[in-house]
Amino acid sequence: MTAPSPSRRDRKKAATRQAIADAALQLFLQCGYDQVSIRDIADAADVSTATVFKHFSGKEALVFDQDEDRESQLIAAVRQRPSGQSILDALRQHVLDTWPAIEAHPQAAEFTHLVNSTPVLRAYAERMWTRYTDSLSAAIADEFGVDHDNLACAGLARFVLEIPALARGRQDRRAAVEALFDILTHGWEPPSKPPAP
Repeated sequence: MTAPSPSRRDRKKAATRQAIADAALQLFLQCGYDQVSIRDIADAADVSTATVFKHFSGKEALVFDQDEDRESQLIAAVRQRPSGQSILDALRQHVLDTWPAIEAHPQAAEFTHLVNSTPVLRAYAERMWTRYTDSLSAAIADEFGVDHDNLACAGLARFVLEIPALARGRQDRRAAVEALFDILTHGWEPPSKPPAP
């Protein structure tokens, strides 16, 4: 059974939201986050400031406009995995399916620089990451029937969420992601020294 297609109203709302987010990101990258006001964004998107706030909780949320979708997809990877697939294998597949597309985006480097060079955005990203950790940990805990504050589930969630950052900059990022998930799956082994010449 296929999901019903969105109504015209929902499509228009989504298009308006995307236009606002696109205008905001373009302005942030051109002018710097602190130099852009909500009014500037509203003008660039040809909407009112009230419309901006109808779609986004604040200026920081404009930078991370895909936040809720990413979080729900992460949780779905655990809860909707095929029967017999382990949680780690489901999360491995999710990271391998989604992360390279994000990293390959033509503005990925500029976006990362914007976030890293703007203290308020770094703080927002950390809060977002903490929320992801909490919700992923809870989803994992639910699968095992344990309390949401289970340390093993929280640790696993945090480690999984750090994998893209650890693999970033590696020559073969896919191999790095695979190697990091292998460590989580099989346990850490001390690295071996290369043979002496």
